[in-house]
Amino acid sequence: MASRPPARCVMVLGTTSGAGKSWLATALCRHYARQGLRVAPFKAQNMSNNARVVGEGEIGSAQFFQALAAGAEPDVRMNPLLLKPESDTHSQVVLLGQVRGDLGAMPWRERSNHVWPAITAALDALRAEYDVVVIEGAGSPAEINLADCDVVNLRVARHCNAACLLVTDIDRGGAFAHLYGTWALLPEADRARIKGFVLNKFRGDAALLAPGPQMLQDLTGVPTVAVLPMWWQHGLPEEDGLFHARPEFQGVVARTIAVVATSRISNLDEFQPLNDVPGVHLKWARGPADLAGADWVILPGSKHTSSDLAWLRAQGLDRAIAAHAAQGGAVLGICGGLQMLGEALIDPHGIDGNAPGLGLLPLVTLFELDKTVQRTNAQFGALTGAWAALSGVTMLGYEIHHGQTAQHPAMAAAGDLARVALTGPQAQPLGWQNAAGNVLGLYLHGLFEDPSILQALFGAAVPTLDSVFDGLADFVEQHFAPGVLQALVAAP
Repeated sequence: MASRPPARCVMVLGTTSGAGKSWLATALCRHYARQGLRVAPFKAQNMSNNARVVGEGEIGSAQFFQALAAGAEPDVRMNPLLLKPESDTHSQVVLLGQVRGDLGAMPWRERSNHVWPAITAALDALRAEYDVVVIEGAGSPAEINLADCDVVNLRVARHCNAACLLVTDIDRGGAFAHLYGTWALLPEADRARIKGFVLNKFRGDAALLAPGPQMLQDLTGVPTVAVLPMWWQHGLPEEDGLFHARPEFQGVVARTIAVVATSRISNLDEFQPLNDVPGVHLKWARGPADLAGADWVILPGSKHTSSDLAWLRAQGLDRAIAAHAAQGGAVLGICGGLQMLGEALIDPHGIDGNAPGLGLLPLVTLFELDKTVQRTNAQFGALTGAWAALSGVTMLGYEIHHGQTAQHPAMAAAGDLARVALTGPQAQPLGWQNAAGNVLGLYLHGLFEDPSILQALFGAAVPTLDSVFDGLADFVEQHFAPGVLQALVAAP
């Protein structure tokens, strides 16, 4: 029997970071899946502190959502290399789902030769199993200073002979220059891979763009195949960086939730559903004034907890959070945020750093060499106060952390105990609540992505991920020129 041909590859490149690669790749995953094709996402190297747990380890959140959009089981091969920034000059390196300290210690340029075989093996394996692989690039393919160590853009496109789209954010201005400049800096053979330009985040009448697209095509030979209108609330979390809260909140505000935007924030995408809850006003807090009027304050995950504690103190947010809690305001800490709420961080292995905590829960965190990366079923106990609605609710979430947290021995001996609020398998404690009931800390990510949690806390439901993915596919099908998306996957 003849073997099936390898999957066709469609690659989304961008003129810059933030041009719209991630959401467009997600939309294409759902579009091609709706055509009855077996689809998988792929991004060779992702730099992000937004990660999700899959069977064999962790991958970037963007590829996790793209896999769901494609109807495929998320897999470490879909994002073989994940870089999780811990400082301005160092990242934790995750290869095929597992932390690799040896790769993290290598110089940036030297590392590419060591990871390239794993990247190509992952891509080739996906191509053997699927009909279409939708590939997301990173940054820009025209970063000529990095061309010799590229493992995520042109080198990948050449390996699989990908048909490429080049997307730019026209809202930033200079879109035609971005597109032409990127195309012009590519090696001549790679220019032929660019099958279409995409103008993203356009406001106004697209007819006013003329004659720009035709002039650009005359210069490059590449047509502009889509003009995508500005769309604030498509419902998909940003790949990295803070997502936009609703630009103009309408209706009655029942609850204002301030998420503290620390310098090493991680897994912030789990708060995206709060943007769609009726009556909830979500905002990001970077200073004490941003907590004014907040009903809830959330301390999110952190890729470097001790650094974020230092940042909180430098901003004066430690005092503002303590004052909020003292007045009975609700405080929620998730993962790194939970660790911050305790009395101390103890780091004998040099993983994160020693630091005093905020002292809002009588807990201490010990950092260990082994990293916990797993999906977990857990159940809330009998909670009181602000979080009483969660009592007895079960949830499926995920853990990604080095620290292990327990009651502070001295404070426990003195009778100052936190109530175990959330338990996992074998009654493993995964969350704690203070005696007053207003401060809650959890190790489990994914709280606001669970429909039962949203129903318990807010009495509301939000759009399902499937409806979000279908909306993305509808959007691109409406705005791409007829036949373009089919041509990208047609046999050469």
